[in-house]
Amino acid sequence: MMRDRVRLALVLPDLLGTYGDRGNVLVLAQRLKWRNIDSETVTVLSSAEAVPEYCDLYLIGGGEDVAQVAAVRFLRRGPGLRRAVDRGSPVLGICGGLQVLGTSFVTGDGVRHAGLGFVEADTEPGNGRAIGEVTTQSTVGGIGMLTGFENHLGRTRVGPGSQPLGRVTRGVGNGYDDAEGAVSGRVVCTYMHGPVLARNPKLADLLLEWVVGEPLETLPDPPELRALRAERTRVHVRNRK
Repeated sequence: MMRDRVRLALVLPDLLGTYGDRGNVLVLAQRLKWRNIDSETVTVLSSAEAVPEYCDLYLIGGGEDVAQVAAVRFLRRGPGLRRAVDRGSPVLGICGGLQVLGTSFVTGDGVRHAGLGFVEADTEPGNGRAIGEVTTQSTVGGIGMLTGFENHLGRTRVGPGSQPLGRVTRGVGNGYDDAEGAVSGRVVCTYMHGPVLARNPKLADLLLEWVVGEPLETLPDPPELRALRAERTRVHVRNRK
């Protein structure tokens, strides 16, 4: 049975909210509204006691080293997020959120920090920042090509307990094995900003279908997104020649 209300958790936007990643929650709410499904956004700030376990979908954005370390400490205060994941609630982690949700990450001072371990992914600083457009062919959910903007120093190895979100056809991505992002169960992580769900509505709908438990009515893409996708396809074809 279709849910009559979906609770979206925007987690720590005061710490992990760079590059407009909080826009992902607006995309989800609007796509639910277009389908006559009500939504409620629960904003979890670092001043809160802990993350609530009752939400249906959790979103964690990007941030710098200090913010990531603070976010991990906060997210360990209580079992709410882990209980939600164990219950099957999807989580979307972007950039720094990927590293926080991963196994470990190394900050600029050379210190390795344990992540939350929701995906098997270890991150270390690279030799230079990966900045620019990134395109990946998704290996998850049959959603095809994904596009976004990456701006990160980290290089992430995905372990055997998880899988990449996709294979890079343009840009850097994780920096290893042509991989981009990491997925374990319904925890989805990526380096793509944009916001990523505005640029990739099929990914947004995949997360929502996991929540509601059934396929959603297909919505038409706006003209701007169709034009962007056509341009990315032309670039991909030129690069393959």
